[in-house]
Amino acid sequence: MKKHAPAEEMKQELDNLLSKLNAMEIVASDEFQKGSVKVLRALVEGQIHSINEFEHLKKAMDLLTLEIFKLQNKIKS
Repeated sequence: MKKHAPAEEMKQELDNLLSKLNAMEIVASDEFQKGSVKVLRALVEGQIHSINEFEHLKKAMDLLTLEIFKLQNKIKS
């Protein structure tokens, strides 16, 4: 099973996809194509947002874990 790419790498790939979507929107010839690009852009931007939120959650869990260990040390001593 393939491992997940690091967050920065995933965000870079998604940013590249946004650039391609911008180009696709410029050359889109009808409303259907433009609408499809808008839907795809919303999905890619949502993925970027999810990655950012996940990174924030990881940081919060790390800080919480650190505080729990500090509290355990105070209780033990």
